Amino acid sequence: MSTATALAPEALKRLAEDGADQLGWDARAEDVIAWVATHFDTREVAVACSMQDAVLPAMVADQIPGVDVLFLETGYHFAETIAARNEVEYSLDVNIVDVKPKLTVAEQDEQYGKDLFSRDPAACCRMRKMEPLGEALTGYKLWFTGVRRDEAPTRTNTPLITWDDLHGLVKVNPLATWSFDDLVGYATEHSVPVNMLLQHGYPSIGCKPCTRPVAPGEDPRAGRWAGTGKVECGIHTTDATG
Repeated sequence: MSTATALAPEALKRLAEDGADQLGWDARAEDVIAWVATHFDTREVAVACSMQDAVLPAMVADQIPGVDVLFLETGYHFAETIAARNEVEYSLDVNIVDVKPKLTVAEQDEQYGKDLFSRDPAACCRMRKMEPLGEALTGYKLWFTGVRRDEAPTRTNTPLITWDDLHGLVKVNPLATWSFDDLVGYATEHSVPVNMLLQHGYPSIGCKPCTRPVAPGEDPRAGRWAGTGKVECGIHTTDATG
């Protein structure tokens, strides 16, 4: 039995605080994952992955084989993203969990009007990402994300380990200290699957209708919801990530 198995939410929160104190602000990703492997069982944790790259699932699977990898299947993905998802499923020791919204794209179009993402991107993200993820995280005690501090001003204070009040579980960001070059370098050195769009000016990849290439010198997330004033889908704006 893991340390976390019998812990109530308040005790889990204290465990997260202890882990954050123990590891500090800039611990190695491997050490952060090792802390999780020490305190949690495989079935208690999940990895959220957008299939921009598989560095995080690969690193977690090295120490927690068979871990669940949550993929938000919004219905609006690039073909390259689906290809990356399939490659991850077949090449890594992980269990892919496709997290789907309650409504298909066609059903959403019928109920809310066509292309809601262009009129109310926040509502679209809420229905196709945030709400399905919230339901999927029920039953886990901890989730990993690939959020990095260099991605945007909203993410500069991302902690390595924190308590996620919204979902009521521990949130771990092992790659918070990494740069985009660190990510690409690791993927190349370890032959980790990556989304082919990374090679075509897409350092941050979301849904196809709401993502464009980024020009040299632009913020890495400048291509997400360009022209709308929106910079986050909402998943990572409820805690210390900004």
